[in-house]
Amino acid sequence: MRPSGWTRRDGLFGLASLGLSMGWPSAHAGQLEEPLADSVRGALRLSIESAGPPNHELLPKASQDRYARWERDLAPRLAPRKNHPLEREEFLRTIWYYAVRQGLDPTMVMGVVQVESAFRKYAISSVGAIGYMQVMPFWARLIGNGDPGMLFQLNANISFGCTILRHYLDRERGDTFLALGRYNGSRGRAPYPNSVYAAMRRWAHPDA
Repeated sequence: MRPSGWTRRDGLFGLASLGLSMGWPSAHAGQLEEPLADSVRGALRLSIESAGPPNHELLPKASQDRYARWERDLAPRLAPRKNHPLEREEFLRTIWYYAVRQGLDPTMVMGVVQVESAFRKYAISSVGAIGYMQVMPFWARLIGNGDPGMLFQLNANISFGCTILRHYLDRERGDTFLALGRYNGSRGRAPYPNSVYAAMRRWAHPDA
C-alpha cells in the first residue's frame, strides 16, 4: 500500500510524497479514534507530560541495572537497523525508559516497532500513522500539543506509543492479544498480535 496524502489534511504538506520517494514501508491499519472521557484524556495527557525526556535516574536502581544488561545484549542485534553505536544507545534507552514508565515489557515495545515501522523513524502509513510506533495523528490533538509533526521525534513517538499501548492494555484488562489488536485497529483478529509476538521472540532477553 502506498502512503497517501494525509498530510494535506493535517497541514504537513509533502511528507507523504517524501515518504513514498524514500521507499518507506506502510504499516498496518492504525489506532481508531474513539470517544474519550475528559478524565481519561486528562490522565493520558498528564502521563505524556510527566514522563519528560528519557532520564534513567528517575527509574528504580534495579531497573537501571537491568537496562545495562538488556542494552549490552540487544545492541549487537539492532546494529543492522541502527548502524551507529550512539544512535543504537539512544534508541534503546528511549524504548526502555518509556516502556518501564508505563509498566510495559520493553520487548513488546520492540516488537511493535519492528512490525509497525521496521525501525524507520520517518515511516508513514497509508492512513497517516507516523514514525516508529505508527501513532495516528489524532493523538497529537487529543493528548499532545496539536502538531502531528512532533510524532516524528524519537522521544515523542515512543512516549505516545507506550502511553497508548498502556491505555489499551488497561481497557482490555491486561489481555495483550486484544490490546495489540486495538493498537492496530484490528481488535479480535489474530494476524497483527501474532506478528508482534513473533517479533518479540527476536528481541527476547531474560531481563526484559
